[in-house]
Amino acid sequence: MKQYKKLMALFLSLSMLTGLCACSKKSEGTEKTSDSAREYIEQTLNLANNENQEWSYLSDGDAWVLSVVSAVAYPELPDQQGVSVCVPGVYVTGIDTDRDGKADVTAENVSDGVKGSLIIDYEAKITSTNGQIYTAATAPVILNTGAAGYGSQNNSAAPPSYAGDGYINVSCGNRGKQDTASDEDGNTYYTGDAPSCLVDQKAAARYVKYNILLGNLPGSVEHFVSTGGSGGGAHAAMFAATSNNSDFYDYQMEAGAVGVYKKEDGSYSTAVTIEGKEYEISDGAWGCIAYSAITSLYEADMALAFEYYLDTDYSFKTSFQAQLAGYLSGSYMKYINEQNLTVKESDVGFDLDGDGEQNSTIALTIEYDPDKHADTNGYYGTYLDLYLAEFTQNLQWYLDNLNYSEGWTWFDKDGKALSDAAVAAMTSKDKARAFIEGRYARGSTGGRGGRGDLPDGMGGRDDFSGKENFPDKGGFDGEIPDGKTPDGKIPDGKIPDGEMKGDKEFRDGGFGGGAPGQNEVGTPDGGTTQSATGSGDSANYETYADMVAAYKADIEEVYNGDKYGNNIVALYNPLNYIGAEGTDNPAWSKLMMGASEGDMPMFNSLNLQIAWLNAGVDAELEWQWDGGHVPSEVLGDSFSLYVDQMYGEHVDGAISITKPKADKQTKNGSSEEKTGTDISSWVSYAGTASVTFSLADAAAYRTSAASKAMPGFDVIDYGQEDYVFGSSEKDARHWNKYLLEILEEHADTLEPLFNQKK
Repeated sequence: MKQYKKLMALFLSLSMLTGLCACSKKSEGTEKTSDSAREYIEQTLNLANNENQEWSYLSDGDAWVLSVVSAVAYPELPDQQGVSVCVPGVYVTGIDTDRDGKADVTAENVSDGVKGSLIIDYEAKITSTNGQIYTAATAPVILNTGAAGYGSQNNSAAPPSYAGDGYINVSCGNRGKQDTASDEDGNTYYTGDAPSCLVDQKAAARYVKYNILLGNLPGSVEHFVSTGGSGGGAHAAMFAATSNNSDFYDYQMEAGAVGVYKKEDGSYSTAVTIEGKEYEISDGAWGCIAYSAITSLYEADMALAFEYYLDTDYSFKTSFQAQLAGYLSGSYMKYINEQNLTVKESDVGFDLDGDGEQNSTIALTIEYDPDKHADTNGYYGTYLDLYLAEFTQNLQWYLDNLNYSEGWTWFDKDGKALSDAAVAAMTSKDKARAFIEGRYARGSTGGRGGRGDLPDGMGGRDDFSGKENFPDKGGFDGEIPDGKTPDGKIPDGKIPDGEMKGDKEFRDGGFGGGAPGQNEVGTPDGGTTQSATGSGDSANYETYADMVAAYKADIEEVYNGDKYGNNIVALYNPLNYIGAEGTDNPAWSKLMMGASEGDMPMFNSLNLQIAWLNAGVDAELEWQWDGGHVPSEVLGDSFSLYVDQMYGEHVDGAISITKPKADKQTKNGSSEEKTGTDISSWVSYAGTASVTFSLADAAAYRTSAASKAMPGFDVIDYGQEDYVFGSSEKDARHWNKYLLEILEEHADTLEPLFNQKK
């Protein structure tokens, strides 16, 4: 055995020299992957060959955790390109420490970390919390995508969050914005630009799938679920949306990811060789649960401005911001109408045309009539009808599930806490009425297990040429009707007064003021995002002309492409890839946003759902009422419940899982004062399925939590996420061509307002 190890070490050393040479050639993106380089990658990333792999047993969670190992053969930043895996103890007989195929250390006699390989019991079964049955061969694999704020994620051990439900849990690091590395001569260079975050997550998935195929790890290569929150939620969605698209292969090859190689003719191979047989490896997802996904950035500026602008009472902080929001709103209308969006009523579950049925396909458009729709600054249309329907349905769901509340304190109309007997006697309708009138203080919301662990720190855009974005259906030609073009002017009486509307309305928690440390205008070295409390337009540019010149130069640079000829902003737009040729869609997705969060436009998640539905994906959208940024599941729902339900729906022979019946609250909570907000003045509720409110009400609810200044994320002085589009010369670049068009076209109006105090 010692001789075997020496020979293997010698082989890997020789292969590494060849592989590193191959890597330097691969970075040009043109050379065929040599056989020796491919063999080196597959031998190096075979976990069985890693003598330093160490397993720790967690008795509390009955789980084995793999020490961090490299997910790629050529890591640029080793501390950020690793992976760790947590395996339910039921699937593990023990650890083989001497390579004889037998368990030498078991859960019963383990002490410290153990170096060796898993002995997997493929006959063992786990019944999840919700009743789904898994084995070591069928268990879903949860890939946690970090990248908070599109930043780097250091490697960390995978926690036992999902062990009790039978899932394999994967934590991976990733490079991110503002990262640097050193070359062979010790020179520092920038390496944090897109798509490095996503590429490292794809490489980690390939690594785990490869080692499942080798028998080194348990789990199903067919059932990977990507999940994360905020920037991690963006990458969870992008991971699923870009599954197996070759646009990302050159970057993966440069890092030495397993199972992606360049052929002689320039095409790619995505297969590994195991015992003489080739096996395809996917870098994508079967399912996705993304919390407050900050994607796509491409339309976020326009969409967020539009959401603010729909509220006629919203007070922008500067006249420049208010004026710009008007122009961006007009751009968003044009952008949406040019997509020729359609949706099937049966897919979204709404009767959008009012015919009493859900059997029509509806063309989704935004229209403008300032006289008939003054309450929303002139905007209306089927796209906004869908937006309102989603808001309404999500409040209705919340009201319908209040029996799952745990530990809530309910109050009477005089503000006095109800007795236990009175709480036990409350009907569903009683609780719904109390909620609408704000007569409650929330306790636990009754989620079963929550969403599990998410990485610490959790909370591209482009042209569409050559990519399928939304299906090209519907009859709207994208032109704004004559005489109906919004002029973008600030409505009378809407000049900012320095106060934000809604700081105390609709919700408790004070999202409107901006998070601590977020109130300064963002700068390239500061890493901050301009918040809605910012009172200035720019700290970087003294003149409007300087700002426009910087935008123009940066955008030209971005659109010229990176070293592989790609527009990195385009790579980070999931709408380019959903349903596109060369992309494998997930079976299902769930996008979860806080309905009162101010960090991302609700329209972005709506656009993702529309695209996925039209691509045949089972796509669910949840805007959690009263939820903020990166909300947890509430009122009887949980991460594992949804995964188990999707497994039951999409996997042959699996058990159909239903939500458990609520345990009705019989004892009132202990809060002394109600904390709910009375929304009865604008929400109508006459029965158990009749909640209604207007588009203007929904707009006001959204802006009550507004926390980003105008424009949305590509703020005048750069926003957090823009760092991912940096370069070796500077760590952030402007890239929003729509904004540049506005700045140039409306210079006569905007320039006099720029950096002017009220």
